[in-house]
Amino acid sequence: MTIQDATSSIPSKRSSSALSMAPRKKVSSSDPLVFHGRHFGRTVFALCNYPSLLTNGILRLEQMEDTPLEDFPAEEQREHRVFEQLLDSYPGLLERLKGGSEEEILHVGELVGKGAAGARGDDTKTLKSAILDWISPKGEAIQPPLHRNSKIDRGFNHELTGSLLCPAGLDWNDPQTKENLRSGEMLVCGDQWPIFLYAHHIYDPEDPWSGLLRSRLLTCAYKHVFTSPSSVDKEPKATRSGNARLHGMNSVTIASIAYIATQVRFALSSSSVFSRTDTTTDSETFYHSLLDLLEDPEESQEVDELLTWWNRQIFPASSAARRPISANSALSKIRQRRIALKRAAVLDNIHS
Repeated sequence: MTIQDATSSIPSKRSSSALSMAPRKKVSSSDPLVFHGRHFGRTVFALCNYPSLLTNGILRLEQMEDTPLEDFPAEEQREHRVFEQLLDSYPGLLERLKGGSEEEILHVGELVGKGAAGARGDDTKTLKSAILDWISPKGEAIQPPLHRNSKIDRGFNHELTGSLLCPAGLDWNDPQTKENLRSGEMLVCGDQWPIFLYAHHIYDPEDPWSGLLRSRLLTCAYKHVFTSPSSVDKEPKATRSGNARLHGMNSVTIASIAYIATQVRFALSSSSVFSRTDTTTDSETFYHSLLDLLEDPEESQEVDELLTWWNRQIFPASSAARRPISANSALSKIRQRRIALKRAAVLDNIHS
């Protein structure tokens, strides 16, 4: 069956960007795709409209028979890369989509979306309480107290959470800045990154990469979600049955770092419900802004160093935790050539 055959029943007009959250729908199936969606959302792309992702992807495959991906707008290129990663991560999915009706394609998307949304909801719930243990001053209680089951006093309303959420480059200790943030007179957009992203909560405006995404708060939350809550203050062991082990994960992905940062930022905020329409937390913009940086080819050296650092924290026994290969070495060239050949083979298989 050709791609054209598979997509003949799908409307030719592509829907809006799939890389934004979809309206909530109930999907009752226990299909393995739901389980797969939990991990995919955490590690590849979290805030995604999966039915649109699949519909757009199948349509784009047909168009790519005449037009290379590089000729599509940047947003569609990113969306298609996510689509290809989903196909690569679930054997047989492409054949299922090519042989399915429009309703089947949408249903598959809803199953994956259910898994991703379920995982996000579970993580939001557990981190709401756990994060208080990680931000408490050593040997002291948080003053005034913060409730584990209520977030109304968090965000800029509280001295501790406010100091962590304060945008890098601003001085939380400045009374006027603090008042403007608390009153809402100073709006914080999603691309204004909070100081908690930085190691020791120190931001250097002359070197904004220094310490970025290397804070203890982030590694605690990452271990809590991916290796197990009990591993936060201990060395992760292979015997632990955390989410990473359940899905065969042995290295950190850039999307998983952005996902955890988004979850921590929301946990510190005063917002009670994770919603795409919440302009206060602006979580989608925040998540996308981190991915924009981490996926930028111009930042590849810094990102490679960041991933090596993260793998040493989370998967110290993994080969991914070793020092990065020298950029201009023969080994590096061999690896790059192999990756290019594999990608070409995948594209040939998709177009066949």
